[in-house]
Amino acid sequence: MQFTQELTVGEVAAAEPASIRVFESLGIDYCCGGKRGLADACLRIGITVDDLIARIAEAEQNTHAPAAALWASAPLETIVRHIVERHHAYIRREAPRIQGLLEKVIARHGYAHPEITQIRDLFATATQELLAHMMREEQVLFPYIARIEEAANAGQRLPRALFGSVATPIARMVAEHDDAGTLFSEMSRLSRGYAPPEGVCPTFRALYQALAEFERDLHEHVHLENNILFPRALVLERG
Repeated sequence: MQFTQELTVGEVAAAEPASIRVFESLGIDYCCGGKRGLADACLRIGITVDDLIARIAEAEQNTHAPAAALWASAPLETIVRHIVERHHAYIRREAPRIQGLLEKVIARHGYAHPEITQIRDLFATATQELLAHMMREEQVLFPYIARIEEAANAGQRLPRALFGSVATPIARMVAEHDDAGTLFSEMSRLSRGYAPPEGVCPTFRALYQALAEFERDLHEHVHLENNILFPRALVLERG
């Protein structure tokens, strides 16, 4: 793609999947912060746009057949199924495990590391909100997106919905993504980027590794929705 400073981080992440690794390594938010322009994102971390583009080009050369590139043209129903089966299932599976690790670490290290109690409370809030969020997507938004795609492919009139335009539930989902991103940013700050302190037990280290993996998966999850699925659904409805 032709890079310009007017492009947003999300647009680049959607068009060039190899850029995601670069954004992650530099701490650039490409999912919830995907609407930020490249120039602004670079200014915030103290590099030039040219430097960022060079890093993305290098990452692209070292990436072999990135599966993420297929999402830009995959059927929306396929993207939805992947989100539910991969990312929603991951949250439902991992959240209880991480909550158990948090309780164990608090019992053993809470007196010396009070930040773990704060992280537990933040994680509980985030996962509770995510579970309700995913239910709304699975029961309302995703089925409607599948229906408008089916109607469009068949050349039929788009189905009506009680909420009017698909833009209405999408706006709510994006706002909830932002809320989750804020909570995980605070967890990352409290844990110094999920870096376990010296001398802690293996359970403590396993906890921080699990939290870091959970946040990475959430970034991929939100990126697929905010930067690919939702914009394509909006274009389909308007078209």
